Amino acid sequence: MPGTILIVEDEQAIREMVCLALGQGGFECREADNAQEAQQRILEGVPDLILLDWMLPGMSGIEYARKLRADKLTRDVPIIMLTARTQEEDKVRGLDTGADDYMTKPFSTRELIARTRALLRRTAPQTTDVPVEVDGLSLDPVTHRVQAGDRKLELGPMEFKLLHFFMTHPERVHSRTSILDSVWGTNVYVEERTVDVHIRRLRKALSTSGHQRLIQTVRGSGYRLSAQD
Repeated sequence: MPGTILIVEDEQAIREMVCLALGQGGFECREADNAQEAQQRILEGVPDLILLDWMLPGMSGIEYARKLRADKLTRDVPIIMLTARTQEEDKVRGLDTGADDYMTKPFSTRELIARTRALLRRTAPQTTDVPVEVDGLSLDPVTHRVQAGDRKLELGPMEFKLLHFFMTHPERVHSRTSILDSVWGTNVYVEERTVDVHIRRLRKALSTSGHQRLIQTVRGSGYRLSAQD
């Protein structure tokens, strides 16, 4: 799946149209018609991106965007603001609240899908369906295959997610906490030593092709994926 999208829009016709279009684009959609319902959906599972209407009943989209950015659970979730407002100052105001992009109604569903994919690639590339390759090791999120040349490597589901995260964030040192938040999710309680267990399993799976050397331990800091010794 390219990612899970939460659509927060009080107009049912627009919400259904957007959900249908995104579904055809391979996304999983959740729906809410106000901020309170959206918060319930988020507690059920943090989405990869939020489409947020400016004009909502009760708490406005602007107010809710501020709340999302102040909440540790959702502060890093990308937001696209949807609105009928076209003035530049409105766009600036929307972006200043923490929105990552801004689309005015009416909008093309093709453009919406394109912007959604682009934003996910920029903010969370591990949620996209784009294949990645590092030093002869390739990973395809769509087919769920990892290969070293012509050799197919067998990875468990969590090791696959872990490798995908590392391959989409190469050469960076990641603490165990940041790995847990990015791979397991911020709404799941898992002990930090769990990361070490899955790192060992991942290295064992990669050892058949000699790629275990890519997963490096940075003493006192965490782990990184690097093709450099």
